[in-house]
Amino acid sequence: MLNKKIKELRQAKGLTQVDLAKELSVTKQCVSNWENNNIQPSVDMLVKISKYFSVTTDYLLCLDNHKTLSVDNLTDTQITHIKQIIDDIQS
Repeated sequence: MLNKKIKELRQAKGLTQVDLAKELSVTKQCVSNWENNNIQPSVDMLVKISKYFSVTTDYLLCLDNHKTLSVDNLTDTQITHIKQIIDDIQS
């Protein structure tokens, strides 16, 4: 399932395998191998992937289905607006 999560996150961000490879300082072949389930990323790379996509390693490993959203550097007012937008979308 990790392979599918990486591919879904990459595509959702509008990235090619080459783009993601550059962002993570690996080769396109490496990303392709992850997505085709030929190899698994190292633990260090798994952490790097999770940070890049702002998700937890548990999410990548399908141990939890919760996505996170970083609100660092936002004001309380901005965070409240984002929460309202999320509530509107979910209802």
